[in-house]
Amino acid sequence: MLEPVISNLGYETVRILTIGQVNPTLQVMIDLSDGSREINVDDCAKVSRALSAVLDEKDPIKDKYSLEVSSPGLDRPLTKPEHFKRFTGYTAKVETEAEVEGRKRIKGIITDIDKKNNVHINMDDKEYVIAFDNITKAKIVITDELWAKYEAEQENINL
Repeated sequence: MLEPVISNLGYETVRILTIGQVNPTLQVMIDLSDGSREINVDDCAKVSRALSAVLDEKDPIKDKYSLEVSSPGLDRPLTKPEHFKRFTGYTAKVETEAEVEGRKRIKGIITDIDKKNNVHINMDDKEYVIAFDNITKAKIVITDELWAKYEAEQENINL
């Protein structure tokens, strides 16, 4: 119900999550699918207004709740195969449902996502091949290299 609204506004849905039991928060993370720039407050406000209208009309959450629209941030979740492709070369932390070579947690550099949607991660000079459907949670890890790249991009924006 919410993804088409977000998409029609020109954004990508990164994740929709309900947090908490009493007075829950409906957390919606958005991004630009082309990654051309970072999401800003105006983007979040625009999406929040549009989602509020739909949520008020459809009323899918009967009790009181809060709507939070945000950017995914530097340590963004990886929720789609396209995210792994986009962030090839970055360090990620991945949790799996079933073990992969005796592990359920793998932290390393994303080296590829193949045509079968297997994510390839290099950890300690060993390649782990993880079926995308086996991933329960994944996110980018903030590293010194990622932080330096972010700071350089911010400097270019401010010029």
